[in-house]
Amino acid sequence: MNDDKIIYIDGVTLRQHEQVVLRNISLDVSRGEFIYLIGKTGSGKSSLLKALYGDIPIKEGLARVAGYSLVKIKRKNILALRRKLGIVFQDFQLLSDRSIKDNLLFVMKATGWKDKSKMNQKVQELLIKVGMQGSENKFPHQISGGEQQRVAIARALINDPELIIADEPTGNLDPETTNEIMKILFDISNNGKAVIMATHDYDMMQNFPSRTFRCAEERLEEINLAQAPEFLIHR
Repeated sequence: MNDDKIIYIDGVTLRQHEQVVLRNISLDVSRGEFIYLIGKTGSGKSSLLKALYGDIPIKEGLARVAGYSLVKIKRKNILALRRKLGIVFQDFQLLSDRSIKDNLLFVMKATGWKDKSKMNQKVQELLIKVGMQGSENKFPHQISGGEQQRVAIARALINDPELIIADEPTGNLDPETTNEIMKILFDISNNGKAVIMATHDYDMMQNFPSRTFRCAEERLEEINLAQAPEFLIHR
């Protein structure tokens, strides 16, 4: 497998509770690529993303993410894999009882950071990167949904991940805020990190076109969004 591939999947069937979700799928993603994952609710998008970070087991085929084989991966290797990934959720998942800075410090401590000076410096760097400098002492309820998602992206970048996995990160945001978040995610991709993003927002995808895969009828297939007929996109 080419070392440039941050994700390489071939001949994988995903199951949940013994039910097939996606059958005999293939996917490759290079470093610095931005990938969309589309499909109806229940089509397998979130299951595929969960499989990428070891939350759904893969028992057959070839599957490598950030240098780790996912096939029958051991628990200790799942933890090591996740240190190479950044995960962004639709509902932000910030800790409501602590400040923005303390949300970031909490993850740093949990992933082995020790040097307080370096930790504080990293917090400032991350907040500048996502346009949230000066907000470190605010609490999540004091900032908007878009600002919370910026902080969630900063949190995902703490350990300089090779891959960002984003599950509907703009699903709760208005169009203007969505555009701001997409610019941040594309900037991350342009700086050499791979981004794979599940979404239902086809209008947004027209504004930020990129390589697109669709989950449907237990299959994963690459489609050209610009050429695909409307019924095909929304199936």
